[in-house]
Amino acid sequence: MDGLRLDGRTAVVTGGGGAIGAAICADLVSLGAHVIVADVEQEAADKVAAGLAHTFPWVVDSGGTAWSEGQGRAEARRVDLADPASITEFCAGAGAVDVLVHNAGVSVVEPFTESDPASWDLMWLVNLRAPMLMTKLLLPGMVERGWGRLVFISSDGAKAGSGGEGAYAATKAGLFGLAKTLAREAAKGNVTSNVVCPGPTDTPMLRRVEAEKPGLVDKIVKSIPLRRLGEPADVAGLVAYLCTERAAYITGQTLSVSGGVTMH
Repeated sequence: MDGLRLDGRTAVVTGGGGAIGAAICADLVSLGAHVIVADVEQEAADKVAAGLAHTFPWVVDSGGTAWSEGQGRAEARRVDLADPASITEFCAGAGAVDVLVHNAGVSVVEPFTESDPASWDLMWLVNLRAPMLMTKLLLPGMVERGWGRLVFISSDGAKAGSGGEGAYAATKAGLFGLAKTLAREAAKGNVTSNVVCPGPTDTPMLRRVEAEKPGLVDKIVKSIPLRRLGEPADVAGLVAYLCTERAAYITGQTLSVSGGVTMH
């Protein structure tokens, strides 16, 4: 189908070194984008970029630029989303960014009345302030060039509430208002802005939680109409589509990838 390529586009994926972030990066590269795998863990970002180079073999042209024929390419760059100076430096060196996927997030699981306000600060900085600042720095270029895609990865827990994740849900819920406001303000520049909310997804983070709470995954699966956990690729597929020209008339939306746990 026409309109499903991202050739010549540059995409930034924060938290690109994680499970869902890596899947998003892989899909965007497969569509022809130049993907900047952004993560606070340089080693994790390097591993994802190297894996994509292996999946989509690159050649080197006479100018020394690596690329894959018919595919995109990826590079790893470190950014500390808890540090505004690091974000500013990252954006200054990212070039003309066409697609910005705010995927990174941190969560501290604890009953709200027992939570430490210091942990609130970290979640506020990474989950909400960082997307706000990075978008503020990169969105003007998209509007000026007349094309752009913003995708914010939130959580179904932010929509429906999630036990032990009050502060996390609050910061991720803030992305709803931000994305919808940007959808209105940036429409003049042909920039769309949407939110994707993963439901229960099989990631190393979930498996670590299960190690502390045996039987948790089985309990979760029984609550899912499709009777399975989501895979990172399930989330990545929707994100990739929203970044293409075929999704040009979709903006200001909050879409769940939850196997039917949440329905509207």
